[in-house]
Amino acid sequence: MILRGKAVIAQGGGPTAVINQSLVGAALESRRFSQITHVYGALKGVEGIVNQDFVDLSQETTHNLELVAQTPASALMSTRVKPDAAYCQEIFKTLKAHDVRYFFYIGGNDSSDTVRIVNENANRENYELRAIHIPKTIDNDLVINDHTPGFGSAARYVANAFTGVNLDNRALPGVYIAVIMGRHAGFLTAAASLAKKYPDDGPHLVYLPERAFDIESFLKDVKEVHDKYGRCVIAVSEGIVDKDGTPIMLKLSDNVERDAHGNVQLSGTGALGDMLSKVIKERLNLSRVRSDTLGYPQRNFIGSISDIDQKEAREVGEKAAQFAIWHNIDGSIVIDRIGNYAVDYRLVKLEEIAAKTKHMPDNFINAAGNNVTDAFLHYARPLVGSGFLQGNRLRAPIVPKI
Repeated sequence: MILRGKAVIAQGGGPTAVINQSLVGAALESRRFSQITHVYGALKGVEGIVNQDFVDLSQETTHNLELVAQTPASALMSTRVKPDAAYCQEIFKTLKAHDVRYFFYIGGNDSSDTVRIVNENANRENYELRAIHIPKTIDNDLVINDHTPGFGSAARYVANAFTGVNLDNRALPGVYIAVIMGRHAGFLTAAASLAKKYPDDGPHLVYLPERAFDIESFLKDVKEVHDKYGRCVIAVSEGIVDKDGTPIMLKLSDNVERDAHGNVQLSGTGALGDMLSKVIKERLNLSRVRSDTLGYPQRNFIGSISDIDQKEAREVGEKAAQFAIWHNIDGSIVIDRIGNYAVDYRLVKLEEIAAKTKHMPDNFINAAGNNVTDAFLHYARPLVGSGFLQGNRLRAPIVPKI
């Protein structure tokens, strides 16, 4: 059966440096098929669908689409709306009213769940709709996927940032803390270690949500590193929690912000880094302690885009269109790793991905829970792409003192 009608593409959640590659991949591939009457882009994700705010990508030039593909952040704009069943019913009503037969949603965990619910609505009403979730998240926390588009470029940025931080900290020693995105998974924080070259390079300590964070152990770690090297560079995930699962932000401060979903505002305020710096200063009596929150630049920094990430983001968009149009099936695109290093793509059922979270495997984290292992470095290095830079040092001999 040839399913004839419109296609709608939307982008949801946090933007990434390569999300537009997926948009353009899905759009151009869909435009190749005669049964696709129009390819629409929904402005501001599912909000745009409900409000019928569409642009007709069928009438966009291929040249401009290719330029947009190389541009970070969501070209269609995005949304933080987390649709419930009633909202998804409104999404479906709009799609049906516009004779949309192909729905592509580029996003993370919540977006995959939205696609699942919309697809269930279509099935209940016997409306032929092919619904495909296209993976995207810098957190790298979609289950089944080896990795997700957006992570490689964000990891490249974090690693590059820590290269500069480490060189600065070696020139003018002290304690430095950077708070990195990742509410439940520590992949991006772990990427801070990717550019390490010499034994004493930072980050010397890496703290992830997958391991319980204890202030006393933290202070002990910092003191040991500082005593050994005369300095200490620390990467901290915004999502670190104690042994009871309580965010450290809540333990260090009674005055915390919450987002629209009631989640504790973790790294956006800079508070976590400031609090940890204060504890180090007061308890270890160290004066030169600084902290930063890397914030939004991690997601969309145009100068740190991974070529591997771009290629794979483009291909998941193309594969989404192929699975929906050629094979007439629904699901979520998954990236599989092959050999050392290649990838392939397959489609899994939406319920296998929807609203689930992948965490750092145990073998990626050291026994002390304060750093990563070589297994993680081997896993992540291909993802940051070619031309990855590391710092170098002078090797000239020391001149004897007179």
